Parts: sequence; C-alpha cells; structure tokens
Amino acid sequence: MNFTRITAIAKKEFIQVVRDPRSLGMAIAIPMLLLVFFGKILTFDVNDVPLVVWDQDNTQISRDYILNYRNSSYFKIVGYFDKYKDLDGYIDKSKAVMALVIPEEFTKTISSGGAARVQAIVDGSDSNTAGLALGYANAITFRYNEKHISGAIEKIGGKIIIPVRFVPRVWFNPDLKSKNFIIPGLIAVIMMIVGALLTSLAVAREWDRGTMEQLISTPVRKNELIFGKLIPYFMITLLDVFIAVVAGEFIFHVPFRGSLMFLSIVSCVFLLGALCQGILISIATKNQFLASQLAFITTFLPAFLLSGFAFPIYNMPPLIQIFTRIIPTSYFITILRGIYLKGVGLKVLAAHVLFLFAFAVLMVFEANKKFIKKVG
Repeated sequence: MNFTRITAIAKKEFIQVVRDPRSLGMAIAIPMLLLVFFGKILTFDVNDVPLVVWDQDNTQISRDYILNYRNSSYFKIVGYFDKYKDLDGYIDKSKAVMALVIPEEFTKTISSGGAARVQAIVDGSDSNTAGLALGYANAITFRYNEKHISGAIEKIGGKIIIPVRFVPRVWFNPDLKSKNFIIPGLIAVIMMIVGALLTSLAVAREWDRGTMEQLISTPVRKNELIFGKLIPYFMITLLDVFIAVVAGEFIFHVPFRGSLMFLSIVSCVFLLGALCQGILISIATKNQFLASQLAFITTFLPAFLLSGFAFPIYNMPPLIQIFTRIIPTSYFITILRGIYLKGVGLKVLAAHVLFLFAFAVLMVFEANKKFIKKVG
C-alpha cells in the first residue's frame, strides 16, 4: 500500500464531502438532533398526568384529600366537574387520563370511623401511563391514610379501619394489555414513514435518471404529473392499512370497537397528506439519496418520538409540546386509538380529523406550487 496514493484519495474525498454541504450538514445535524430529542424526550417517568375531579362531598376534608393530588408532581388537575358526562367527555377526547370521584358522604363516613370509597376512572387505552397513574394514586391515598385520623389507621374495638379506600375502574383496556395500546399507534407511525419514503423518490428518480426532461416536454400538466405519480403509492399504502387492520384483528387480537368506514375515510385523508409530503420533498431535493434521508428525518423522528406513540406528550417540555401540535401523526394516533379502543366517531374526533384534512390540503397545494415544469 502506498501512503501517498491513500492520502491523495482521502484528500479528494474530503473535497467531495465539503462540496456537498447538504449531506455534510445532515451528517452533523442528525447526531445532534437525535441527542437532543432522545435526551429531552426519552424518559420512562410519568409526570403531570391530566386529572379531572368530581367532588360530590365538597367539604374541607374532601378538599384536603384532593390537595394531595394537586400538590403532587405526578398529577395535573385540568378540570373540576359535577356530573359523569363531563368526566366521560374529557376521557373520551384524551384530555384526561384519570377521573377522581369523591362520594357525597366522604367526610361523614370518615368521621364515623368508616372507610370512604373514592372512585378512580382510568383511561386504559395507554396501558403504561394508566398503570403508573394507578400506582401514583394508590401511593397518594396510602400517605393520606398514614397521616390522618391518628395516623390514618384508627383502631376501634381492636379492628383496623382505613379511612379512604381507593377503588379503580379501568376503561377501554381493563386488562391493561400493552399491545392494545401499541398496535393502533404503530399503524399510524408505519403509514407515515412508508408513505413519505415511497413518494420521496418519485420525482427525484426522474431527475437522477435524466428522464425528467422528457416528461417536461410532454403536454402533461404539473398537477397531472403529481397525481399520476401519487395514485399507485396511494393504493399500495391503502393496502398496507388493510393488512395492518386485519393483522391487528386476527393476529394480535386488538379490540375494534369503532366504525370501519370512518377508519377508512380518515386513513385516506392521512395518507394523502403523508404521500404529498414525500412528493414535496422529492420535488425540492431532486436527488434520491437526499430525498430519502430527508423523508426519514421528517417522518420517523416526529412520528416515533413526538407523536405520543412512545412517550406521553404532556410529559414533554413545554416548548416540545407546542411543536407536537403540528405533527399529523399525533392526531392520527389519537384517532386510531379512539376508534379501536373507545369506539368514538367524528363527534368526538372532529378537531383531529379537521387538522388531518387541512394538512392534506396544504401538502397538495405546496407540492403543486413547488413543482415547476421547466429545466434549470
């Protein structure tokens, strides 16, 4: 081996790298991006669990019990209500993970030496968070029992009386099976990544092969070219959705409680936006390698880390939470889990569906605007 020749080749390669600032930037930016994202978001601790409360007793003792939740870093009280319908609405719309219901004779029962039963309704669609929330609530109740009424254990006639008994009731996923929570979210993540990656190569491939000039010289309009390239991938990804739904039903046995028609319509809207995002990336980069890398970064990282699939959004830093509001996968995951586990429809999920529709329209418009039918 000749060291001089090796040095010459290495020098040439360095020059090539420096002359391609986009690839160099990605090579440096991706590790930093991953470090920041994983460092800030990757945590298995759960804090600020959204909690709603119905205090039927409304006395000083019941308020003292609620104060233990409010002063805890584990829970964040997002509403006080006076009927079950409001509690149901917050849980159905995923605005709350747990609802606390304090009975009307809470103080009277405790004062008479009895055990007051406090009901906790938990959204089991996120099995991990539900399990942790139940553990936190049990710990808070235990500490409350320890320090109240002679150390929370009152001996009457040799019998041990616990002032507060915590009675949990898990909705939607009573067995807290993680697959019921993971599979619907995984469908959304996969569809976003696959959809954008497939179409990110559609236009860039034409530039790399030198066939774009031939397409430009034809009478085909730019919107016709975009939609013509879009249709095959739309049908392929729609088939992927069908396969995923069938697999969820017959292989993973995930309960499906909603409308199949509603799921199909919403999936079409989401896929249109995801595919057009890939087309937009392909048009902007004009390079297959760069397009695939950019599509992966703009879909995988947000879809996996920032959508609520792996980690609860309310547990992220406030600045990151604001950023998650523009990620379409987070809305689609909420819709899928709502359809699968809660059986809710457009009435409850209207805001999420509207965002997906707006995202699809925006991507179609931007792709059509960005593509210019001329060389150079």
